[in-house]
Amino acid sequence: MRYEIIQRPSFSLVEVELEDGEAIKAEPGAMVHMSPNVEIETKTGGVFKALKRSMLGGESIFINTFRARGGKGNIGLAPPYMGDIEALELRGTLYAQSGAFLASSENIEIDTKFGGAKTFFSREGLFLLKLTGEGTVFLSSFGAIYKKELRDERFIIDTGHLVAFTEGLDFKVRRVGGIKSTIFGGEGLVAEFYGTGTLYIQTRSIDSFLSWLIPFLPKSQG
Repeated sequence: MRYEIIQRPSFSLVEVELEDGEAIKAEPGAMVHMSPNVEIETKTGGVFKALKRSMLGGESIFINTFRARGGKGNIGLAPPYMGDIEALELRGTLYAQSGAFLASSENIEIDTKFGGAKTFFSREGLFLLKLTGEGTVFLSSFGAIYKKELRDERFIIDTGHLVAFTEGLDFKVRRVGGIKSTIFGGEGLVAEFYGTGTLYIQTRSIDSFLSWLIPFLPKSQG
């Protein structure tokens, strides 16, 4: 599999070249264009896991698999919102926020992981996507993506800016300050990570964007 991410960072699209017989799986609606010899198959990948992804992880119950037949094929994939795409060469396990998964190599396992009671007040919910295996994973974000490497240290991030993190990191969710700062300061809750691994962070927050946008929307009459 060869790929190129273009139009970064605001309107990113990943173009993937598949060898004959090679496949990539992606979220429904992610396909922008594809070669005539690329076939699509829609499946759940197991009913129980699909229901977990949908009900708990916030993802679609279905996954599309695109496979090249009779020669090389090309496909373009993009998320439904403005933002970046990051390609990761996964060997092990990666945890991602719901909505961050765009596509991956066919052999990557997609499941959900209970985040524990520590995420109860997190705006992003109780469950994380658990991506396991060896291959390429494409994650999408609202805004640009950048990496933060931690080496047995602590780092604080607003929960709305977290895209994904690797094994070796754990976290706890807490208030950024006192109750007054939490309610009126606009920061809310943060995740404090600790350990050794990589954080993937998005430069914009959908929550913050909606808070800015909603006051400008027309109000219903009557």
